[in-house]
Amino acid sequence: MASVPDTAMILAAGLGTRMRPLTDKTAKPLIEVAGKRLMDWQVTPLIEAGVKRLVVNTHWCADQVEAHARAYDGVEVLFSDERDAVLETGGALAKAAPLLGDDPVFVVNTDAFWAPNDAEPLKDLADAYDPAKMDEILLLADKHRTLGFGGAGDFFRAGDGTIAHRGEADEAPWAYAGLRIVKPALYAAYDTEPFSAFRIWSDLLPKGRMHGLPLDRFWLHVGDPQALKDANMWMWSHGANA
Repeated sequence: MASVPDTAMILAAGLGTRMRPLTDKTAKPLIEVAGKRLMDWQVTPLIEAGVKRLVVNTHWCADQVEAHARAYDGVEVLFSDERDAVLETGGALAKAAPLLGDDPVFVVNTDAFWAPNDAEPLKDLADAYDPAKMDEILLLADKHRTLGFGGAGDFFRAGDGTIAHRGEADEAPWAYAGLRIVKPALYAAYDTEPFSAFRIWSDLLPKGRMHGLPLDRFWLHVGDPQALKDANMWMWSHGANA
């Protein structure tokens, strides 16, 4: 089995506008789902999998996020301060690159998680990652095995694991599950400015340098107050520690 990355980038700087008014005075990653902070549903499995360093970007209610993240046990926590401007999913990695190091890292969204909430998907993703064949590998959720995801799907996946973006197609079977392994150098080459990771992806996808791994879990996307209510109901009905 391939080694699990030592470092994870936790994307916690978003404004959480779709979650208002719940995010008027708190950061979205700190909202509770089934009695547990949203970001903890991702961080706990990361630590269980063997991650030793968390790099957390902050913007909205940054002091709250930093105070919460400092309390994690058994892991080093560093912060990438985006108080001046939200840098989006690509710019955030460009700014944090000096903290991330040279080796591949996990990149984790904080508005979704899987259940049962264990470390196996992280280990499976690390095992499937082959840096000789791919620059990024994404965890993919079957859009019919999700809660809170109403989109048309993000990707098609070929038999060899390479993925293609939905593009102009009406729908695609796989949703990006908010977790991937990336090479920080890809983002370090860009200036620190707001840009989406898709700037990188649009170059990698046609080259077959992006792969996807199906998630063998139920996936919950918590994007707005209704999704939060639904996630709470689902988690409590299946056991809060599902």
